[in-house]
Amino acid sequence: MSETPTIPAASSAAEKDSKYKMQATAFLGLVGGVSAIFGFSKTLGKAKESQSKLVEKSGREAAVLLEEGSALALRALGWGTLYAVVGTGIFCYGVWKISGARNMEEFRMKMGSGLPRITRDTPPTTRTDFESLTDLMKYLASGCRE
Repeated sequence: MSETPTIPAASSAAEKDSKYKMQATAFLGLVGGVSAIFGFSKTLGKAKESQSKLVEKSGREAAVLLEEGSALALRALGWGTLYAVVGTGIFCYGVWKISGARNMEEFRMKMGSGLPRITRDTPPTTRTDFESLTDLMKYLASGCRE
């Protein structure tokens, strides 16, 4: 009787967890990328639309100046986007390295132990039903004493 090797359930669960994390990362990256492209194109479209209206009103000499301004604005938007993405990446990487974590689970535990706890208010002892935004603002202005 030969024994067939069995795969432990723990490794299968770890493999599923790893696959799920990769899918979640890919999804978030895709959503972020699509959002950035959409926002960039929408901003550029609005700038071009307002530029064409201005050219119609002012004439040929203003069109040349606006074209140079549009190119400058487009270049500034591109550099700003690059700086924002790289800066955020460097900041997150620095926090990760300073924490000394080797994986996401360890990082989560270290951050959870270092940051203050958020307690749940079950059942809520404060007011939670507001008829309108004005009602909420009045409640907050009164110092939550109602």
